[in-house]
Amino acid sequence: MASMNTFKLLFFTTVTLFFVAASAAECESKDAGGCHDKSIALKFKLIAIASILVTSMIGVCLPILSRSVPFLHPDRDMFVLVKAFASGVILATGYMHVMPDSFEDLTSDCLPDHPWKKFPFTTFIAMLSAVFTLMTDSFSIAYFKKKLNISPLKSGGESKELEHIGHGSGLQNVKGDSKEVSAEQLLRYRVVAQVLELGIVVHSVVIGLSLGASQNPCTIRPLIAALCFHQLFEGMGLGGCILQAEYGTKTKAIMIFFFSATTPFGIALGIGLSNVYSDTSKTALIVEGVLNAVSAGLLNYMALVDLLAADFMGSKLQSRMKLQCWSYVAVLLGAGGMSVMAIWA
Repeated sequence: MASMNTFKLLFFTTVTLFFVAASAAECESKDAGGCHDKSIALKFKLIAIASILVTSMIGVCLPILSRSVPFLHPDRDMFVLVKAFASGVILATGYMHVMPDSFEDLTSDCLPDHPWKKFPFTTFIAMLSAVFTLMTDSFSIAYFKKKLNISPLKSGGESKELEHIGHGSGLQNVKGDSKEVSAEQLLRYRVVAQVLELGIVVHSVVIGLSLGASQNPCTIRPLIAALCFHQLFEGMGLGGCILQAEYGTKTKAIMIFFFSATTPFGIALGIGLSNVYSDTSKTALIVEGVLNAVSAGLLNYMALVDLLAADFMGSKLQSRMKLQCWSYVAVLLGAGGMSVMAIWA
């Protein structure tokens, strides 16, 4: 289900941006200026595709492969700190990267003052996106709990019915080193991982397309390093969610592939459409601005509610103040590092 939903969203986003690329330019391109060289820009784009693909795979695979490293197991303190750091990265991605991009697009001088400068569309769309993410979160869990007949009384591992359902659906209780993860909690982890990946996919295609369509080497060069850092730690956050969701090997591979390939795919798409794509056409600005606002609302909700609040309000951190304080430090370091990257990307 996760792979099919991701594929549908990726296909829809690609088709939408293809039509955007056909729009005529109405303002001076952002690439206009002295630093404009197609051949050098193409070399940087090819480097970007390879480097971002590799760093994305490393980032998302590190938590998944951490089972072979004892101190990085999901029930250990180090995993909590790494996940807090990665959650801070995702939070800063929504607030410091995606939302400002949406503001820039929807308040551009290339768009008419009415209605785009008369109403804060970015924050309005982000707010609606957060509410719809909550609805998706809530309805999905309620639907699957009802479908799988999961109740608190049956999530402790003693119910024969739950055991039977678990083996059929992959939601059986999973034993860690020191505790069991109930079927209800496992379901929660899976919904979080799927929704988080959907939000990341939308943003990844948009930023990839923008980089691929650019002919400005002076803009592309610092973006490569910034996006590699971005994908590495955003991948760690997603990888931690995939690890906790206890997916099978096939589903893990599909989710890793979609996360790792979407930004390089967006870059390749931008290269192919660079002759007809205009980053300052009305259609391009509106579509990219709306998609970025939707992605920002989703990422902000997921980071604050499903990742940070779920961990910090959980029994483990509530009962250990020292670990909780260090986790806050990790969150601030992740968010701070990602905020600094906003200087270049």
